Amino acid sequence: MRDAESLLQTLRRIDGRGYKAYRDIRGGYQFEDAELHVDHVQGDPFAAPSRLRVRIPLERTGLPDDLLGRPVARMALCDLLARRVHEAIGRGGGGRRGSGKSGIISVDAGGQEVLARSAVVLGGDFAEVRLQVGLPAAGRRVLGREAEALLIDDLPRISARGLCAEAHEHGSLRDFVHCVENQEHLRGQLAGMGLLAFVGDGAVLPRESGASDRPLRGGEVVPWESPESLRVEIPLLHPIETAHGSRDTRMGTGLPLGVNLVVGGGYHGKSTLLQALERCVYPHVPDDGREWVVTAKDSVKIRAEDGRRVASVDIAVFIRDLPGGRSTDAFTSDDASGSTSQAANIVEALECGAVGLLLDEDTSATNFMVRDARMQALVHKRDEPITPFLDRVRELYEGAGVSSVLVMGGCGDYFDVADTVIGMRDYRPYDATQEAREVAARHPSERRKEAPAPLQAAAPRVPLAESFDASRGRREVKIDAKGLDLLLYGREAIELRGVEQLVDPSQTRAIGNAIHLASRRWMNGERTLLEVLEALEALLDDEGLDVLDPFHEPGRHPGNLARPRRFEVAAAINRLRSVRMRQRREEEH
Repeated sequence: MRDAESLLQTLRRIDGRGYKAYRDIRGGYQFEDAELHVDHVQGDPFAAPSRLRVRIPLERTGLPDDLLGRPVARMALCDLLARRVHEAIGRGGGGRRGSGKSGIISVDAGGQEVLARSAVVLGGDFAEVRLQVGLPAAGRRVLGREAEALLIDDLPRISARGLCAEAHEHGSLRDFVHCVENQEHLRGQLAGMGLLAFVGDGAVLPRESGASDRPLRGGEVVPWESPESLRVEIPLLHPIETAHGSRDTRMGTGLPLGVNLVVGGGYHGKSTLLQALERCVYPHVPDDGREWVVTAKDSVKIRAEDGRRVASVDIAVFIRDLPGGRSTDAFTSDDASGSTSQAANIVEALECGAVGLLLDEDTSATNFMVRDARMQALVHKRDEPITPFLDRVRELYEGAGVSSVLVMGGCGDYFDVADTVIGMRDYRPYDATQEAREVAARHPSERRKEAPAPLQAAAPRVPLAESFDASRGRREVKIDAKGLDLLLYGREAIELRGVEQLVDPSQTRAIGNAIHLASRRWMNGERTLLEVLEALEALLDDEGLDVLDPFHEPGRHPGNLARPRRFEVAAAINRLRSVRMRQRREEEH
């Protein structure tokens, strides 16, 4: 490893030369209190920024030892430190220094959700931040003096501000970490208490706007207050301070396992509650308003998705006997309808181990959700291939142990199958279960149940590795995330707009790399999709996100990845238009 003086001399030597001369600075440098590693140098000032790492001795950071030894605490601490580095960039660096991206400094910091990230790594004896940096240029010529200030002065100072405990407010690190640990502790208790989700009293569910995930503030806010009949008290891992003193439990609404309906008039908060539940499979930052909302981590939002690709999915429990004798035991379509796409989304979620399904009638196919008595009278069942979700939802819970939360504003037939009904009025919840049962008794439905046969598990599918090609042009691997909703995988574009529990573009980026790794390592023509995903999760648990780097170059470390759930990885695989699957039948297994 070279020293800072070596870097200084190199920058002065290449000053004014063509931009590619920056390649001479690649490698590691030892400063007085830090190391600088230049892993990748951009081709010109308008290309994607260069990738650098700054490493500081762990003992210099002053980070509390007890926070380093617990897995959830360590994950939360890394997430927080990336945010603090981002703040430090805003306070003291990262301005433009020439053409294109010259002088820009960025770090992959999160939004309202707290995720396992690759931006900050805490090793056995070091803390490391991974940065994207635009090396300074005038036109396409090296600005050596500007690069000196950026690399030798700004980066070490910014990194120390973000990574060292002494630079932060007293107790803020511990408060952040304890908040995240409490959420994960609550989540871990849900199943044992017979709950699918928990909404803490005082939670603020509405967001600032449709374009912002920040909490709504001001006089319009209606804090959550539990109906007495649904209120539960859950122990915390760390006590919290309230206006009435310290508490080691949290009160709130328990959404029980089973079939839960959320009802009420338009604009009264039904969909807002469901959106909070779907996002709260991840922990949230303190003061987000949703930091006391937790949902079972294996809960999946389901919607209709016209036009999506479906590959060999057994949707016969919902749709069968299509016109023309077309089978749905291994349904494949390049342009699925609303009902077939929603059926496929459910079966695919169950295939990956979902324990809860979250549905909103506003984003569902109406004919998939219900056929009322009048429509049954007009259109005979022999002419209708769809078994409505209404006729399967109780079977899913009683036979497969899969619970549901359904937002309903226009179909009272679901009262007959619901275990719990939560009413929403002016964003205030109330227990409408008994009233819904009385309404169902006074106004009995005349519809007939239309399930032609009992619920059966779909055959597991085996992804075929040869249908995954990440190459484009001369590049063996070309994978890129274009924002949150679009993943470029080789020559394919994977549309993820309907995958509503993706919350960060860095998850999308990680998904692309994860698919490539999985196709190379575990897709052998025998392993099912679930077995592949379980192997991937085990590897990430053991080795972290760095293992997803598709190039495996020595010293290269990806700094802009966030860990996705298995369900979102599977969703991207299922929407890859080139993907081919075969079903593994019971006799094979």
